[in-house]
Amino acid sequence: MKPLIGITRCSRVDDYVASVEQAGGRARVLEISESPRALVSQIDGLLLTGGGDVDPVLYGEPRHPTVSDAEPGRDEFELDLARRAIDANVPTLGICRGSQVLNVSAGGTLVQDIPSADLPREPEAAAEGAVPHSIEQPKDHVAHAVRVSAGTVLERALGAAVDAAHTCRVNSRHHQSVGRLGGSFVAAATAEDGVIEAIEAPGSRFCIGVQWHPENFWRTGEFRPLFAAFVSAAAEKIGTGPKAQGSGPEP
Repeated sequence: MKPLIGITRCSRVDDYVASVEQAGGRARVLEISESPRALVSQIDGLLLTGGGDVDPVLYGEPRHPTVSDAEPGRDEFELDLARRAIDANVPTLGICRGSQVLNVSAGGTLVQDIPSADLPREPEAAAEGAVPHSIEQPKDHVAHAVRVSAGTVLERALGAAVDAAHTCRVNSRHHQSVGRLGGSFVAAATAEDGVIEAIEAPGSRFCIGVQWHPENFWRTGEFRPLFAAFVSAAAEKIGTGPKAQGSGPEP
């Protein structure tokens, strides 16, 4: 049986659905009218999608003028769902806004406006200028590199997308990022300007958030291993994955 992956609804949900189905999962687009408590017992994996900004009041900060709210009710629904998924150890992948939702759900904060934030830059980044995080290019246009932390679940999940120098080329369409890390999350990737580009929760079945949009590459496959690892973790949860069956990786 293919694992059932719940995908939060957004304006560009089709690429997320295609990425999950290509990786061997069954996709179900979730509605904010549904019960997070019930959903966590029904789905085998959770994919938190991109979209508008999380209301800063939900992580205890005043609003920056650049904040652009998500659809009404979406913050409350997704934060509740993320908390329940983390508590139940449901394999979870957060993308862009979804990574931020994961961090806020665990008690963390966000950088509300990267261009005006005082970030800990590396010297070479300061000399070359700002990293282009929000660009007006085709959605699969590569914007910059991120440095992936060695030995992380993310590094293993990304596979060949990470080179020998532990860097990965990504697209980028965001003006916010993870700030203070919440709960047990650790930074799994960063940009040269200090922006946290990925987080993960060590010890979980699979709980990763990435700031870029890997779903935009589903046709060309650069990030197919990431979705495959996510869906595989969901399959193992229900006893249909390679580890649960006692076999090696699928060909």
